[in-house]
Order: sequence, then C-alpha cells, then structure tokens
Amino acid sequence: MENNYKAVPILSSEITPKSLYYNRRDFLRAAGILTGSALLAACAPSVSGQAVPTPGNMAAYAGKTDELGAPLNSYEDITNYNNYYEFSTAKDAVAPLSVNFKSHPWSVAVGGMVNKPQTFAIEDLLKMFPQEDRIYRLRCVEAWSMVIPWQGFPLASLLKAVEPTSDAKYVAFTTLMDTTQLPAEASSFYPWPYTEGLRLDEAMNDLTLLVTGLYGDPLPPQDGAPIRLVVPWKYGFKGIKAIVKIDLVDTQPETFWKTIAADEYGFYANVNPDVPHPRWSQASERRIGELTRRATLPFNGYGDKVASLYQGMDLKLNY
Repeated sequence: MENNYKAVPILSSEITPKSLYYNRRDFLRAAGILTGSALLAACAPSVSGQAVPTPGNMAAYAGKTDELGAPLNSYEDITNYNNYYEFSTAKDAVAPLSVNFKSHPWSVAVGGMVNKPQTFAIEDLLKMFPQEDRIYRLRCVEAWSMVIPWQGFPLASLLKAVEPTSDAKYVAFTTLMDTTQLPAEASSFYPWPYTEGLRLDEAMNDLTLLVTGLYGDPLPPQDGAPIRLVVPWKYGFKGIKAIVKIDLVDTQPETFWKTIAADEYGFYANVNPDVPHPRWSQASERRIGELTRRATLPFNGYGDKVASLYQGMDLKLNY
C-alpha cells in the first residue's frame, strides 16, 4: 500500500471505550458464546466511583486541542482508564491498584551499542533535558483513543547524550520487574518484564517522547510513572511504561506483545486502518468519553511527519 499520508482534519468529538479488554486466552474462551447484546454491554464505559484528584493548573489547559482541533480528554479519563497489565487486565482496576507504587528513587540505565553508557537518576534527566508540552493522540489497538497533554523530552536528546555507535540499528526498552510493585508480574502467563523496541530512526524522530508528566503534574503511576515512552503514530502498546533500561542493539529486539501473538501485534504497530486486527476492525475508533465513532487516520494522523520512515515498505506485512 502507498504510505504518503497527510494529516487530515477530523471531527473533534468521538470516543468511548471498548471497555474490558479480554486477554487472548479469555477472549478465545468467550468468543463462541457472546451475543450481540453482550458485546454492546461490554462497550459501555465503567465508572469506578472514586474521586480523582486533579492538577491545580487545569485552567491552563482550558480550550486546548490537538493539532486537528480535537479537545483534550479529561484528567479523570486519562488516569482512570488504563492499559497496564502489570497491575490488571481491567482498565478501571489499574488506578486503585497502583496507588502505593513508588516511583522514587528511580534510575534508567542506557547502554548497549553506545560510546557513553550511563545510568541516569530520574532527577538528573529532568535537569538535563528541558520538558516540553506535547498534545498527542493516543490510539489503542482495541479501537479506542484519547487526546492527552503530555510533558516530556525527545528520546533523541537522551540517545545523543550516550552517542550510539554506527552498529546500532534498534532501541530496546525494558520495564521494571518487581512483583511487589507490579503484582501481575507474578503471573507466569505473560513473558515479564514488558519489553518494547523501535528502529533507531523512529527513536530519533522528534515526535518520539520520553514522558514524565501529564496535565502539568508528574506522571501518575497508572499512566507509567515516572517515565514512559510515547510514539504517537503507533498503537498504544508501543508506549512502554515504568522504564528502567534502554539498550542500543543491532538486531530487531523481541517485544512483549509480538512474542505473545505475532499475528496480532507486529513490531512496527503503525496505526493503519487498512490492516484489521484478527478480532476486530481498525477502520474506526471511539474517543473515550464520547459515543460517536470516527474514521481511523493512517499513522494516527501524523503521516506527514513519519510516513517517509517507511518508504518502500509493505505496511500490511510490516504491521
């Protein structure tokens, strides 16, 4: 398929979750018995009933939109509806389960094929690299989306500081492995710890962000504190959370979801409405908080900035 996409204006309203996302085993067990009405019920947003603390600087974000004119999701949406399997497969269970997560002290080891390997305390990263405000659309493979005001710094800034060697072709990321902090890591069903990867040119793209904040406040535990990856033209599962290790390597790294189900979750994971998930379409999506569906944009609407990275590639095979 052609990959010369441009960002296309879209309606500013849309949303609503797909709700509880079945893991592969649960879905296969249930798929034969779900009725149409049961599927509709599964799409209804769940409400935890908990009061959600909000940042004191919310007024600074009033009226802000993404570059296509879509309004921000609320702080409550973003912090109460989370894909974070290290805590739970239920999106509305993550926030209460993460309340005691300790994100300080924290360090990130950066090494592999670099000239200057180093371990950075999170405080040093915040001092070294100026934090930028970025409003990015997040598109999840379960066909829901959000618009989120992140704070962070380009991953490229960190990589330049450690000086990748000429042999480095990919960047591999690893999440904290700690069953006391991340209780679901005690399960042997998944290949913990969570791992992800990017091609080096993807990692060096200015859109690729190491995120440390949300709505002007430090990143909450349920959203990946204290530091996570955001790659806005890719599906959300590429946004690895609670990063403790970054390695520059010369071969494509193994990644969590590709290891589990390579037919469903490819290494590249570029948002592509023309490549359906084996269990649902990716042609449209719902914005959390609204019911109206909208068309999914190629590369999540960032094609004018990233499509050139994939020139000549078959994006149906390299999904």
